[in-house]
Amino acid sequence: MLAHLDRDRYEPIPIYIFQNGRWTVPDGPPSAQTEAEAKAYARDHGQPDSRGSRDAHLVASPDNDHALLTIERNPGPRDGRDQDLALVRGRHLDVVFPVLHGPFGEDGTVQGLLELANVPYVGAGVLASAVSMDKAVMKVLFAARGLRVPAWTVVHAHEWAADREGILTTLMARRILPVFVKPANLGSSVGISKAKDRNGLAAAIDEAVQYDRKVVVEDAVPAAREIEVSVLGNESPEASLPGEIIPSREFYDYEAKYLDDRSQLIIPAPLDEAQTTEVRRMAVEAFLAVDGAGMGRVDFLLDRISGTWFVNEINTIPGFTTISMYPKLWNATGLGYGRLLERLIELALARHAATRHLRTGVA
Repeated sequence: MLAHLDRDRYEPIPIYIFQNGRWTVPDGPPSAQTEAEAKAYARDHGQPDSRGSRDAHLVASPDNDHALLTIERNPGPRDGRDQDLALVRGRHLDVVFPVLHGPFGEDGTVQGLLELANVPYVGAGVLASAVSMDKAVMKVLFAARGLRVPAWTVVHAHEWAADREGILTTLMARRILPVFVKPANLGSSVGISKAKDRNGLAAAIDEAVQYDRKVVVEDAVPAAREIEVSVLGNESPEASLPGEIIPSREFYDYEAKYLDDRSQLIIPAPLDEAQTTEVRRMAVEAFLAVDGAGMGRVDFLLDRISGTWFVNEINTIPGFTTISMYPKLWNATGLGYGRLLERLIELALARHAATRHLRTGVA
């Protein structure tokens, strides 16, 4: 993204968040291009000192010209002199572009911080981010909008710990195997398993409850094709051409997405005109169902046998590398990567401006 921003219009300030929750402002732009390089950066820069990245303490300050970050250098000797007080420097941000996946980034928490600071930001708001992260709540909203979703059951971790055999018996009576078992709140297919028998179902739930207190057990769509559509906009969203994923593994899991290069992305998806029109319509409906804003990638499952469409999920912060599905679909639809970034920033500023006049209390 940094490489494609127009530097005549934008001054990018990268902010790095380590897995332990530490925020830093690197002295230079990130250079990692792969997951392995990103992990190496985190390992090598886990404890940046005053000569490297600067520790960042968050300040939500809506009355200080979009002041969001206060950057502090560790106090101590500097240029041969004792430094009694840390050097504090405020950052004034016109707009924030979150590129975070999973909890504490895509689930409304960072969005809530930015709302408190009164800073415009790209993408969905607090509500849309939260409900789109929770796969169980998301399905309820899709169904209420008239969209078909695979049948599902929610299992809570405390229920599983108290009566795993009873829950297994109930699930086996309700579900036709195979089923998918997913942590309700997580991204990038982490913790997802496909269960084909009772023992596999137990193991899959054991895996999923390590990541979330709530687990979704979902019917598998027979011989499913995986179709994705990118959505862009605020009040009047538009849908891109659809694309199809041919996973390198049994399903499009974490390894197929990130650790091997054998999965295929077919753009546009080989669908007939009626199917293409319908899936684009449903993508916009799914976006509106969760009150989306800015961007979203809607994932569908198409039953090869019956031709029935199912909405799988919506991602409010989809992958955004130049080879990710979201920008590639828009590029195929006629909107290039650089212009897509500009359009998302414009949408963020417009959405923020539209809410500034709203009253927040009784006069």
